[in-house]
Amino acid sequence: MTLTVRAAVTNDLPAIQAIYAHHVRHGTGTFEEVPPDLADMSTRFAAVAHHNLPWLVAEREGRILGYTYAIPFRPRSAYRFTVEDSVYVAPDAQRLGVGVGLLTELIAACEALGLRRMLAVIGDSENFGSVGLHARCGFSHQGVLTGVGLKFGRWLDVVLMERGLGVDFDTPQQ
Repeated sequence: MTLTVRAAVTNDLPAIQAIYAHHVRHGTGTFEEVPPDLADMSTRFAAVAHHNLPWLVAEREGRILGYTYAIPFRPRSAYRFTVEDSVYVAPDAQRLGVGVGLLTELIAACEALGLRRMLAVIGDSENFGSVGLHARCGFSHQGVLTGVGLKFGRWLDVVLMERGLGVDFDTPQQ
C-alpha cells in the first residue's frame, strides 16, 4: 500500500490533533505539556496558511499517519527566507518511512516557494529518531542548547539542525 503525501485540509485536523496529543503526553520532541485542543490546532493551521506555507499529511488507505509543516523562523523581515519545520508521526507508523516521505515533500514545497534555509529545532538530544530523520534529509548539526526545557522531571536539550534549500541557497536575494 502506497503512502500519499498531500496538502492538509481542515478535515484532517482531528487526526493531526490526536497524533500531536500523543507526542505531548508521552514524548520529549515537543516541550508542550498539555495537548492543545482541536480549536487550538485549527488556529495553528490557519497561522501556517496565513503565511502561505505548506502543511502536509501522510495518508495510507484513508488514515493520517503523520504530518509536517513549516513556520516562519522569526518574525523580522530579514528572516523571510528561513523556516522551521515540524514533523510528527503516529506512534504505530514510526520507522516505516513516513517521516522521510513527509520531510522530503516539505523541503520540495519550501524550495518551490523560493525559501533558502530550513531549520530543525529538535526537542531532546536523545530524540534519535528526529535527529536521524533530519540528517537523512540533508540537515547538518549546528549546535545544542543544553538543559533549556523541563519535562517529565528531566532537563532537556534542544538540538539545532539546518539545511539549505534550492540550488542557489547561498546567493543573496532582494
